[in-house]
Amino acid sequence: MMSSTKLICDIFKGSRKEETYLYVSRDEGVALVPLELLDRLGELELVTTLMLDRTRKLARADACRVMSDIHEKGFYLQLPLKIFNLDNSLKENSKLPR
Repeated sequence: MMSSTKLICDIFKGSRKEETYLYVSRDEGVALVPLELLDRLGELELVTTLMLDRTRKLARADACRVMSDIHEKGFYLQLPLKIFNLDNSLKENSKLPR
């Protein structure tokens, strides 16, 4: 269970991983993030700071999940969406001549 219903959250992007965002508590910062993960992300740049609560709408993450992961692990990592290559799939699956 989460210790609070609101959380001030800093969101960083790394210089090495495109479309990957690291959410951390403003109070703890990156202190609880494993060094291996920080190395993989590269230099961090602060993107924004948000006040999260259970009703907050996020574009590509669930606020409850973000808050839970931050409380349990010290961070939440948002990975890029996998882009489905429609053109190759059509070539492989289409019965129509090309």
